[in-house]
Parts: sequence; C-alpha cells; structure tokens
Amino acid sequence: MAIAFSKYHGLGNDFVLVDNRHQADLMLTAEQAVKWCDRNFGIGADGVIFVLPGQAGTDYTMRIFNSDGSEPEMCGNGIRCLAQFIAELETQAGQVVAAPKAYAIHTRAGTMTPKLQPDGQVTVDMGAPILRAGEIPTTLAAAAQQVVNQPLGVADQSWAVTCVSMGNPHCITFVNDVAAIALAQLGPQFEHHPAFPQRINTEFIEVISRDYLKMRVWERGAGATLACGTGACAALVAGVLTENCDRAATVELPGGPLRIEWSASDNRVYMTGPAAKVFAGTMAG
Repeated sequence: MAIAFSKYHGLGNDFVLVDNRHQADLMLTAEQAVKWCDRNFGIGADGVIFVLPGQAGTDYTMRIFNSDGSEPEMCGNGIRCLAQFIAELETQAGQVVAAPKAYAIHTRAGTMTPKLQPDGQVTVDMGAPILRAGEIPTTLAAAAQQVVNQPLGVADQSWAVTCVSMGNPHCITFVNDVAAIALAQLGPQFEHHPAFPQRINTEFIEVISRDYLKMRVWERGAGATLACGTGACAALVAGVLTENCDRAATVELPGGPLRIEWSASDNRVYMTGPAAKVFAGTMAG
C-alpha cells in the first residue's frame, strides 16, 4: 500500500511526516519507519512523525519513531515541522490558517504548544525543565537532587556534566572547542552509559558569550544530527544552572541557530526556529 508523506527539516534535522488522523493505529511499524529513514534505500530522515487526533482537549497528537525504530517522548525540531505540516493539511482542507496560529499538541512528554509566526518561524512553549535526577532519569545523584557539574567518566576522561529533561533526557557538558569533539566515538559511550537507564541525548557546548552558545549533539536513537531542539533548550538551562549564560541566548547548531529563552516569570522554556518543507511523495509501507 502506498502511503503519502511530506519531508520537512528544522535546521537540517529532517523528518518524514505522515497524516495519521483517520485511524488510531500508526500507519507504519517501527521496523517500517527504520526502512523509510534509511538514506540509501529509503526516503532518508532522522525520524518519522505521525499526526493523530488530539487527546485530553488538545488539537492533535504527535508520535515519532527515531531512525533506529525507538520512540522518543517528543522532538523539538520535529514539533516545529509538525506544526507546519498541520497548517499545510488544514489549508488543503479549505481552512484559513493565518499566523500567528497556535496548536495544542499531545506528546508523550505532555502538551506542547507550537505557534506559527508571521515571519515563518515557529515558537514552541517547551514547558518547564525537569531537574530532579530521578525524573530525568540518571543515577548520578539522589533522586530528588539536581545534577549540576557532576563528574562522569567516559572514554578514560572525567567530564563535568549537567543533566536536564525537556520531556526527554539530556546530558550537557561544556568544552573549550566543540569542533574538536570526536562525536562519533564519544556519543555512543555517553548514550549507553549505565548512569542513564533510559539512555541519553548528549550536548557538547562551547560558550562564545553569555548570549551565544555553539552546540554539537548526539541524539539517543538517531546519532549525530544537525540540530536538536530539546537539546538546545536543555543546553541553555544547563548554561544558566552553571552560570555560563543568560536566560535567553542563541544556540548555534551545525544546521543553524535557534533562539532559546528560559523565562524567569513562568519557569518555562521557549524555542524559536524555522521549519521548512522539502518535498512530498508516496512510499510503499
């Protein structure tokens, strides 16, 4: 059976989007999603995202498979792409979609609210960061404590790490030269470290100034990617906790910049960045 899809990317973090609103079951299995994500024999993507009917008063539901078939709680770049895809679907159905336009999206990390901006950017209320070790989860501290600049042994080296969950778990470490990091070697060792029972996303951060950070990321289940929205949010939170940056900053990823703010008034993290359609087509399930 041929299934229609659209391909989107957020700063090079790319996804296949599938309209799954007509049925409760996902139109692809995890194994099929892996094949779709294959860059040589499939469409090529970091993940497959499905839009389903809303739950618990939300407008829509988001489900996602990573390129390895695992299912993360949510994805920051992915939800920006999802918002643009939903606007495309609504426009095709004859609905008037005028920015600013917000959607309440049910995810495994809770309700997220992306808002389409008049300039084509998408702002997402990513919610409050989760800082207790037991909720991230990590065993680097007691369950109720925060993990800030804690030592972690990886590759015969001690790294000062700060852990944050944005609905999915992140380990952040600040380095002098992010370009010098051997990401392909270090990333899997962080991801599968026994201190992280659900594996971990890892961000290596170079502080350029208090309002400008450079980041490289190894994503749990996807490997090295050009951008990670939740990772950029977690990095800024970690920067504030370690006094490396201000509460609002630009985070530059290999695919481009995101603007991140950790609001002091409501404790929520806001991410603003682009999402662009690449092409559409059909693919055998």
